[in-house]
Amino acid sequence: MGSSHDLPLSPFYAYVGAFTALLVSFLALGLLWSSSRFRGDVAGRPIPAALQRAADAPSTRTALRLLGTAVALFFLLHLLLGPDDPDRNPAPGALYVLLWVGLVPASLLFGPVWRLLNPLRALHSLQSPRNPRPLPAVLGIRPAATGLLLFTWLELVAPDNTSRATLLTALALHLGVQLLGAARYGDRWFAHADPFEVYSSLLARLSPLGRRADGRLVLRSPFDGLDSTPRLPGLVATVCVLLGSTAYDGISDNPRWITTLQTSPLGPVPTATLGLLAAVALVSACYGLCAGVLRLTDRELTTPLTSFAHSLLPIALGYLTAHYFSLLVTEFSRTVIMAGGTDNAPAPAPPLDPGGLAVLQVGAVVAGHVLGVVAAHDRSVRLFPPARAVAGQLPLFLLMIAYTLGGIGLLVA
Repeated sequence: MGSSHDLPLSPFYAYVGAFTALLVSFLALGLLWSSSRFRGDVAGRPIPAALQRAADAPSTRTALRLLGTAVALFFLLHLLLGPDDPDRNPAPGALYVLLWVGLVPASLLFGPVWRLLNPLRALHSLQSPRNPRPLPAVLGIRPAATGLLLFTWLELVAPDNTSRATLLTALALHLGVQLLGAARYGDRWFAHADPFEVYSSLLARLSPLGRRADGRLVLRSPFDGLDSTPRLPGLVATVCVLLGSTAYDGISDNPRWITTLQTSPLGPVPTATLGLLAAVALVSACYGLCAGVLRLTDRELTTPLTSFAHSLLPIALGYLTAHYFSLLVTEFSRTVIMAGGTDNAPAPAPPLDPGGLAVLQVGAVVAGHVLGVVAAHDRSVRLFPPARAVAGQLPLFLLMIAYTLGGIGLLVA
């Protein structure tokens, strides 16, 4: 849904423009940005106290949680009782468009919204209170990374992924794992293991609305929110799943890949699964190689993997915007119209012509990488000695170039 082919895009100008943007950004930062300017979770201008009290009021939190639960039940009833035809049932669109894609702009505008709307938190609050066990520190957000990989497999690989049986099975597994984990570790489990909550929270690091370390709601630079990203185990895996799965989505409708799936002796689903895993593994291997070179550059850098993982978040956002913008604008309103009782609702015409869409896609990929270069440079001048601050981030710069060329290559393939 929402894919576009034969965009009027010149590969030469796209590649040259992207490379020039990254190179100019890197040189300008090296010359003009000699000390760290981002202050992480101590930065931001507090919003008015009245708005803070209203946002943090128990009644507000309860109302949002009830709203999320009511909407989830509404679409669950559509899935259970509505037609099995996905063109007439809004439930598949609610999962793959309203939730998965819609969380991107919602989290950028309002912060980690799924934490407030998550119906699983409402279900967990109904359980008998017990003494939860401490969440193992080594766990980090690795369960969420696994959940995101499984969801992207459901979205991009699974056969009949819009059928009632498939969706009910996936929802039952998700519900069981999350509620069992919360029963053992308490509601903090969701912040580490619910893939949609972690996904929303990471994207919210780029929101101008956030919280300082003292709990105050503030308006801040998205770079300060990005700089405050916790260096948790599983952060790299989570971001690499987002990048790799989006890259696989970009190539999955390529005629050559479709031919490969149809002619593979393994069958379409195993081959597609291997393709998805290979895309995530390639992205991870490139970043792991970069982190290894950084470790050789400065032996005192003890956590190279997580120290610069935050700089990949703008890149993931650029990929998500490039690949899902047309899906969101064409299918969002159609899903809402079907939920209102209109069958076979037509998809609205895209708001951009092919040329405009091509510019938006390339611009999103390049802008995401430029923002990543800025975030990586600021962290570099903070961690490396001044004499090695610019040279020390060369591996990251080369990685950004490779990711950029790969991302644009998927658009023009």
